[in-house]
Amino acid sequence: MAHSCRRRSRLGVLLGAFTAAALAVGGLATTGTASATTSTASTASAAGSSTAAVPAHAVTGYWQNFDNGATVQKLADVPDAYDIVAVAFADATSTPGAVDFTLDSAGLGGYTEDAFKADIKAKQAAGKSVIISIGGEKGTIQVNDAASAGNFADSVYALMQEYGFDGVDIDLENGLDSTYMSQALKSLAAKAGSGFVLTMAPQTIDMQSTSAEYFKTALAVKDILTVVNMQYYNSGSMLGCDGKVYSQGTVDFLTALACIQLEGGLDPSQVGIGTPASSSAAGSGYVAPSVVNDALDCLTKGTNCGSFKPSKTYPGLRGAMTWSTNWDASSGNAWSSAVGPHVDGL
Repeated sequence: MAHSCRRRSRLGVLLGAFTAAALAVGGLATTGTASATTSTASTASAAGSSTAAVPAHAVTGYWQNFDNGATVQKLADVPDAYDIVAVAFADATSTPGAVDFTLDSAGLGGYTEDAFKADIKAKQAAGKSVIISIGGEKGTIQVNDAASAGNFADSVYALMQEYGFDGVDIDLENGLDSTYMSQALKSLAAKAGSGFVLTMAPQTIDMQSTSAEYFKTALAVKDILTVVNMQYYNSGSMLGCDGKVYSQGTVDFLTALACIQLEGGLDPSQVGIGTPASSSAAGSGYVAPSVVNDALDCLTKGTNCGSFKPSKTYPGLRGAMTWSTNWDASSGNAWSSAVGPHVDGL
């Protein structure tokens, strides 16, 4: 599947009456549920290979199964700074809800399936998790009834068995149904057993309110959810948890929007900050790695904040994500070299 040179072409400036109303309707009432049992204790992946636990503070990176001008990589080329590697992307099939994955061997310089599978095992042996990402900018997977939910769970589990993936990333940018996606993910988790890793990468508009379908999905699967790495880019200005307007590309945008998730019911261990690895990786919203680190410090320690300072700190914050490991490599791994050690030191 051909992917555009930039990952997202999304909603432009979406602030205004809609977001204000959504925030007002959804509110920020923290749910009364106990802290989630996140996927931090694992024993075996679906393929049966031993895999390490996701660290308390983790870095997620997307690995591109296509060539869009960024550095072409094999999984073995992905730096050790990445704790979770999301293989982008699985694609829809003609069966409603079902997905499949085909390695772009030709586009990746002759990378073979056997080498790919061996590299997954090697990453896992080094303590990393490798998951399959569903969707992306052009993903058209629809899970909107019981049958498609079953097809989704069955097809993703089949990919986990075939390739040894530790779990799945939900990156559906064309809408989702919280009822049936939650059903699909719970079914998949039951099949996968212990060690299942579940991540999500919603757009900013998807997490402005607890009444939004993406946010509802995250809360519905909180007991099996590893981390939500919202995409703080290719976005217009958005509302922070204090009701003020913040522009992307700033530390305040990262912290004030993360606050919505942190106060909206997710455990701090289930919240990560997603940013582009370079200015070439997204249409807008790039921030220097130092800004990512400042935001992490602000949320976990109350230091290096901008004008927004959260009313409390969240030392258990999971970490950070980037699109993509390939664009990171194109910039000499500047993002992971700076953010990786900082996340480890939280």
